[in-house]
Amino acid sequence: MISKARPATPQVSNSRRRLVQALATLAVVPGAMAVIDTSPAEAATGRVEFRVVRAGFILGFASGSGTLRLNEKRYRLSVGGVSIGATIGIASADFVGRARNLRKASDIAGTYTAVGAGLAVAGGGAVAKLRNSRGVVLEVEATQIGFMASINLSGLRLKLAR
Repeated sequence: MISKARPATPQVSNSRRRLVQALATLAVVPGAMAVIDTSPAEAATGRVEFRVVRAGFILGFASGSGTLRLNEKRYRLSVGGVSIGATIGIASADFVGRARNLRKASDIAGTYTAVGAGLAVAGGGAVAKLRNSRGVVLEVEATQIGFMASINLSGLRLKLAR
């Protein structure tokens, strides 16, 4: 049986291989971090104002409109949503507050869920902290007109109006 001789390959020591891998990682990481960096220092905070009309009996519906002010520009918002639970009545609520962690105006789009304790009601007013999947946090105060046994804001959907 004839065996073919393999060409000689230079042996690279493990320590040299690790050094090359470490240097390659160090060269790639800063660029990758620039792409995925989500530090709040670079995110902007905008001002939101919107009105929501909600109505329902067990199954609740919400509809409304508003504005986002971000970096000296004004964007129209469309508000909607559906909720299931102890919802009885009809009410209108005016919300005013901040939208944090915005990289661009379109980041405000999405379905919001309550953060922490949720909604706190005080004398016809409410304070809520909500978050969407893009990490945008709404901190809003509301004034409610009408009767609604539940004004749970989880499931609130915002999008930029055209």
